[in-house]
Amino acid sequence: MPVTNFPPLHAAGRGRGWYRGDCHVHSVYSDGELTPEQLAAGARAAGLDFIATTEHNTAEAHGAWAPHIDRDLLVILGEEVTTETGHWLALGIEPGQVVDWEYRARDGLIDRHLAQVHGVGGLCVAAHPHAPYPTGDFRYPYQGFDAVEVWNGLWSSDRPWNADNEAALAEWGRSLPADVHQGRWRPVMGNSDTHLAGQIGIPHTVVFAEELSTRAILAGIRAGRSWIAESATVELSLTATAGERSAEVGEHLKTFGGQVAVRVRLRGVRSATVSFHTDRGEVHRASLPDGGTGLAEWFTTARESAFVRIEIRHPHGHMAALT
Repeated sequence: MPVTNFPPLHAAGRGRGWYRGDCHVHSVYSDGELTPEQLAAGARAAGLDFIATTEHNTAEAHGAWAPHIDRDLLVILGEEVTTETGHWLALGIEPGQVVDWEYRARDGLIDRHLAQVHGVGGLCVAAHPHAPYPTGDFRYPYQGFDAVEVWNGLWSSDRPWNADNEAALAEWGRSLPADVHQGRWRPVMGNSDTHLAGQIGIPHTVVFAEELSTRAILAGIRAGRSWIAESATVELSLTATAGERSAEVGEHLKTFGGQVAVRVRLRGVRSATVSFHTDRGEVHRASLPDGGTGLAEWFTTARESAFVRIEIRHPHGHMAALT
């Protein structure tokens, strides 16, 4: 198929900045109920800048997107690889590339297929690792994967935060202290796993990138310059400051032994609870105003905290955003 039939690798974008995207989306080309045209329209309506086409074990949809996107929407080519012992996302693969799925953990083949994706500059993401159905429970080691999908979307329209997401988040949180100590921590993603109308972008990943391109978005995810939002109405910033130095999500901060002020600014979540988590677990919790806009602040040092991450929850406990 001519290259012009595939989505371009760059979109217009806003230059260097934060971009919202959903990297787990299904259409009629696998088991979804929407066409690429409908999904593209849904992505725009949800306030997204990029999406990834991730049909089950096929690249058939790769050539179906170009007529339905404009210069402002980036479509990343991908696949959901549904093996017998877990699913994973291959993002940023070549047009028409199909990653094999006919194996399980005991076969010892996973590294070979991860290398194929990495060989073309792609990203490998462990998908919904505690999904409660056959093949959905992830049985591979995370070594070799670039990120973990800890927030998967709506399996039924009234359950935006499921027990399997809580399990995936807790598992990742327990791994962070050792990973950070060893100098290589694995970022997380949130994706909708859209199959039906009204699901796209719930949740999605907000990525800091140099530009709106496949290469730049994947680089931002790989570096951990990202956070997860339940919808585009949620705006969040996390800043850690020591003296005149500061760092944002996914960055490192040199403190030289000084005090660190950690500030979270939030908009779009009414009566939110903000919790601060470090290598010591949850260390601080604050409630924000009913109006949906507020600031939460906490102080620490590098000796006390190797890292800080944030969870934003609704009063009923469902997640609204996390870093």
